[in-house]
Amino acid sequence: MIVGIALQAHPTDMQRKIISQWIGCARFVWNAKCDEQNYLCWYAQKYLPVDTTVPYDQTYSQYKNKDLSPWLYDCPSQILRNSVVNWYNTQDNFIKGKCGRPNKKRKSDGGSIHLTKEVFCFEKCSDGVTRLFIGTKSKNIGYLSIKNHKSYGNPSSIRIKKKNWKYSVSFCYDDGVNDQGIISQEEHLDYLKGCSSEELDKMTTGIDRGVKIPVQAGDTAYDFTKEQKAKKRKKEKHIKWQQKRLARQKKKSKRRDRTKKKISKAHEKISNINRDFCHKTSRKIVNDENTQVIILEDLKTKQMTKAPKPKKDEETGKWVKNNAAAKAGLNRAILDKGWHRLENYITYKANKKGKVCFKIPANYTSQECADCQHIHPNNRKSQEAFCCERCGHKENVDKNAARVIKKRAINLILNPGTVLSKRGVLVDIGCGAVNKTPGADASGARGKETSRKRRLKSLRLEAGS
Repeated sequence: MIVGIALQAHPTDMQRKIISQWIGCARFVWNAKCDEQNYLCWYAQKYLPVDTTVPYDQTYSQYKNKDLSPWLYDCPSQILRNSVVNWYNTQDNFIKGKCGRPNKKRKSDGGSIHLTKEVFCFEKCSDGVTRLFIGTKSKNIGYLSIKNHKSYGNPSSIRIKKKNWKYSVSFCYDDGVNDQGIISQEEHLDYLKGCSSEELDKMTTGIDRGVKIPVQAGDTAYDFTKEQKAKKRKKEKHIKWQQKRLARQKKKSKRRDRTKKKISKAHEKISNINRDFCHKTSRKIVNDENTQVIILEDLKTKQMTKAPKPKKDEETGKWVKNNAAAKAGLNRAILDKGWHRLENYITYKANKKGKVCFKIPANYTSQECADCQHIHPNNRKSQEAFCCERCGHKENVDKNAARVIKKRAINLILNPGTVLSKRGVLVDIGCGAVNKTPGADASGARGKETSRKRRLKSLRLEAGS
């Protein structure tokens, strides 16, 4: 099984300087390929026929010039080649529609370089310590001090990353565990369809992710500790204070750099607290003996955290309030909980444990009653209280939503027309239906409109006669 690992690195002052130079050279070549491709696209649109295909390749020797770019000769050519190969793969995936267009990288306090086997070597010394040698025979930084917190295999490539004035070495390796026995989601779904509703009710846990309560797994709620909340509030207050100082300081000054370093460290501390919460919560959920099937909502976080559109008064033509400040606060609260990160942690940990994690559509889960399935906005009286208008059921909103998620998933699993989408969402397509996203049919719309006009015309004729 392929496993990823990240090791903390402690380079010397000389090694920091050389690694930063190599990161700059890799960024220079990447940006040069982006500029070259943008120019070719502009030229093709303006001067060439419409169906002309713009070529792209992996060449980079044209950027090495002893007069214009002499610093590229101080960097190993393998690093420049790897940067161009990564750009080429990104551009190729963009052409195939798998990802976005490769954009230029700005100069910042971070960055990374991709090293293949020609530029690094793990050596086990006589004292039993594994050390990492970086560079070639003529261009190297010697042995890079790393913290080996666990044993690992020999990788084929590594990535040295610089972030917030800290360095790390990350790579993937094969841990020797055979992953052929791991059951896929489709196989899990086929097996669960043969179970009864009572069996599914015992082994299934619905998880509702919210803002007030970050995670509600069945009857158990998971939230940050008091110490974590106090630490986050302190760091957020510190960030606001430092940002005010940063706005008044002179650019490219040493004091401004020190302020930026303090801000980045505070952000990193908050991120570490969120990551720690997601790791511990996902581990507790997956290690539950009574839980074999984990159900999550298919949340579109990117759409949920969009800024509101500006509003304009039609009569006066003036701009009116659109509650942008309140929406910005809600967006910060949503992004602070790490919903997507928690989903990823639960998915891969459940996969290792032999359990399965599915997603269901998230429509009206917070407005539906778990007892009578009545859906109405008035069921949710406030942020925490849920009261059904039909049956009078009262419960906490998150607990009720977790029960609704669980019941919907069981009904979908037992439905013979349910299939699994590419994103791991249980979708009911009906028996004999085709799993295809519905789209607008222009020809059908025209036909319906024409038949409607004919019916109206016939009715007018009948009324006139």
